[in-house]
Amino acid sequence: MPVAFAQPGRPLCASLRGASPAVPANFEFRQGQGMFTGIIEEVGTVVEAGEGTLRIRAPKVLVDSQLGDSIAINGVDLTVAEMDGEFFFANLMPETYRRSNLGELRVGDLVNLERSCRPTDRLSGHIVRGVVEGTGVLHSMTNEGEAIIARFLTPPELLRYMVVKGPVCIDGISLTIVAKDPESFSVSLVQYTQEHTNLVNRKSGDRINLETDIIARYIENFVVETQEARR
Repeated sequence: MPVAFAQPGRPLCASLRGASPAVPANFEFRQGQGMFTGIIEEVGTVVEAGEGTLRIRAPKVLVDSQLGDSIAINGVDLTVAEMDGEFFFANLMPETYRRSNLGELRVGDLVNLERSCRPTDRLSGHIVRGVVEGTGVLHSMTNEGEAIIARFLTPPELLRYMVVKGPVCIDGISLTIVAKDPESFSVSLVQYTQEHTNLVNRKSGDRINLETDIIARYIENFVVETQEARR
């Protein structure tokens, strides 16, 4: 599934239109309430990484963004808490550190960014919630013509929701699984993905954020509940 930037003028889903860039006293930080497609709009740069905080330089995604909007950072849905020109600031909860690789970010690191979408937007990727379920580990990258085959070691509790030719979200990128074995899965990175995301900067052993297909989870839940009801 090739990854592409959104076209200029792409509509956004903003939860607080017209809000002031200053944080109100009653502002409630929230995570996991946006919806995304896995189509990366911009590769931003970390300019500050403190305990429970991130500051990102992102001139493109901040166009038309407002305080309270959702922006996925490496696939994690975070809320814009402050804006200052080309920079935005977000708060991170302890659960985010437990589930994702955001706690490993350092100043100068590149991050994949996507603004939350409206229901009327084209779904060029797949349904992404911005709720990272866990992490995998980059095992290898192998050239295949102009493409790169990236293999990721993955916990079994996440692998069970992955199928060949099905979608997976890696560090916020919607990709298609091309191979799977009992301990890993692989995706093919086309040239455009290589040039417009941070994946080719990854090294073997790096942790990557994973979000599996929510539809597979719903189906499993429905089947389990149906079986239990028949007992």
